[in-house]
Amino acid sequence: MVLYKTLNIVDMLDNNDENTEKKAQKVEETPKPTLEEITEDSKPKVDETSNAIGEIEKSMAEDAEKDVSKEDETPTIDYTILSLKDLVTELKKVLSNNPVQKVKSQVEGIKSTFNQKFGTLLAEKKAAFLEAGGNSIDFQFSSPVKSEYNKLLSDYKKQRDAYYKNLEKELSVNLEKRLTVIEQLKDLIVNADTSTMYKSFRELQEFWRTIGPVPKNHYNDTWKTYHHHVERFYDLLHLSNDFRDLDFKHNLEEKLKIIEKAEALAEEADINVAFKKLQDLHKTWKEDIGPVSQEMREEVWHKFSSATKKIHDRRHEYFREMRSKYKDIIEKKLEVIAKINTYDSSNNKSHNDWQKSIKEIESLRQEYFNAGKLPYNKSEEVWQKFKAATKKFNSAKNIFYKHEKSGQQENLQKKIALIEIAESLKDSEDWETTTNTMKKIQSDWKKIGHVPRKFSDDIWKRFKGACNHYFDRFHQQKNSLNKEQQGVVDAKKAFLDEVKEMKKPSKDKVIEVINKWRDLGNLPRNARHLEGKFNKQVDKLLEGLSLGKQEMVMMKFTNVVDGYIANNDVRKLDSEQFFVRKKIDEVVKEIQQLENNLSFFSNAKDDNPLVLNVKSKVEEFKNDLSIWKEKLSYLRKLDY
Repeated sequence: MVLYKTLNIVDMLDNNDENTEKKAQKVEETPKPTLEEITEDSKPKVDETSNAIGEIEKSMAEDAEKDVSKEDETPTIDYTILSLKDLVTELKKVLSNNPVQKVKSQVEGIKSTFNQKFGTLLAEKKAAFLEAGGNSIDFQFSSPVKSEYNKLLSDYKKQRDAYYKNLEKELSVNLEKRLTVIEQLKDLIVNADTSTMYKSFRELQEFWRTIGPVPKNHYNDTWKTYHHHVERFYDLLHLSNDFRDLDFKHNLEEKLKIIEKAEALAEEADINVAFKKLQDLHKTWKEDIGPVSQEMREEVWHKFSSATKKIHDRRHEYFREMRSKYKDIIEKKLEVIAKINTYDSSNNKSHNDWQKSIKEIESLRQEYFNAGKLPYNKSEEVWQKFKAATKKFNSAKNIFYKHEKSGQQENLQKKIALIEIAESLKDSEDWETTTNTMKKIQSDWKKIGHVPRKFSDDIWKRFKGACNHYFDRFHQQKNSLNKEQQGVVDAKKAFLDEVKEMKKPSKDKVIEVINKWRDLGNLPRNARHLEGKFNKQVDKLLEGLSLGKQEMVMMKFTNVVDGYIANNDVRKLDSEQFFVRKKIDEVVKEIQQLENNLSFFSNAKDDNPLVLNVKSKVEEFKNDLSIWKEKLSYLRKLDY
């Protein structure tokens, strides 16, 4: 490490030796004010302005190394969703596509996740080794992924160390160059030669501007010392007033332009952009533009300071608002973390229980990310708490599935047995028995738990293939129509068209229509929809007859039920009988309730409207009951 002599600005300011005073022809009897004194006198006597300028200078000092050394503060992404192999791929991509000094946060994020995941894998491998009867001292585990990861990380550390070693050297060399320029400037002032001094001064100025960054802890001191001696030089330059005045005029014009730009920045919508541009203006003011005449220094500095304070105040207000916003985001994220921490998975006993919990935790994870983004320096602590909370849940989940694995081999054997049954029946033509068997083994398959992951896809494909093969054949057989069935369908379609054209037929004609429809034959399953269309037409014809309610209802009912009988649809017949019995019970209860209500009107007159209304309803329900009982009697007589 190179040790540097600290520059004492005060000592330099007092360095007005005899040669300098003689060459200056005693222009001033009193010592020149220091830069600090000039600045302090010219600034408004308000601490806020001093703070604003101080903050700018501090930022500029920190940015002295910025272009080459500032770390990237991009927040790390959620690497926990990546596998070990994917993490290595991501690390390789990050290191290949970015400068080594810009990837620290990403590398740390990948490191943390990789070490955690690999540690879990290592623990599982060791546990399996011990369960198999191995001795702990003999356990060894190597992984190509880990080897590649270690090599990438080692190369990264070497490149990073080399980079910062070279950077330190480069900054040190730049500092020496600046110190050399300052010494040469001091020498130029002390040994001024009026014929060459201005040219030499210009050369030193140009060289100073080409020097790169210096260590940030030396930035302001070197600039203040340099600027002080630049002002001393201009105070000597009265020997050549044309040069001095021309420079003063040029510098004033440039500084007024800077002030104008600084004042315009107060209207910049993005305060961070405004502050960055203001830093650039201050750097230009300090690095690229020389002093102005003595009488103008205080005025231009005051204007520049005032413009700086406006932006400084806006920036502080912005950060106050952002701190409040960040506080709200942090509170929301901590609420989510608390929910995850208190999430109770102790009652999870099955895979489905855990799948439900996983979805709920994932919903909370999304709630955490949707709460908003935080800068890296504020997010890290909250992020670590979030990772710890999810780790707690994941640990419980992993323990469950680790225990589940012990039963997965047994589940595999059960599923293979079902596959063998399905494959042995897939070409069967005993449709009724085989269909029931196939449906049962499908139901049994769903009840069996997980199998080892490496077998799950293959056995599912075998089972699904056998079942699909059988049911494709089954449906093809059920849906295919022979010539006789097709003839029935065509005849019934033609007859249905005739029925649609009938106008006011007699009761006997309707009965004839129903009988003819039955005589045409039974419809195949895939054409049963024609039965419903026919029944609707019969209902229309019956409604056009002068029949009593009970007779019409029963004719409609018997028509539908006879259709079920013709198609041997036992399920619908049973369903119909269940429905009729239910309706009878409901009507009986209604009648009982109404008759009970009448008992409360024992003293009322028979012509009381309320009593008459209740008696009317009782009579209606009794008529309905008679119809329902007749329907039930008809169903009971059927032989099916």
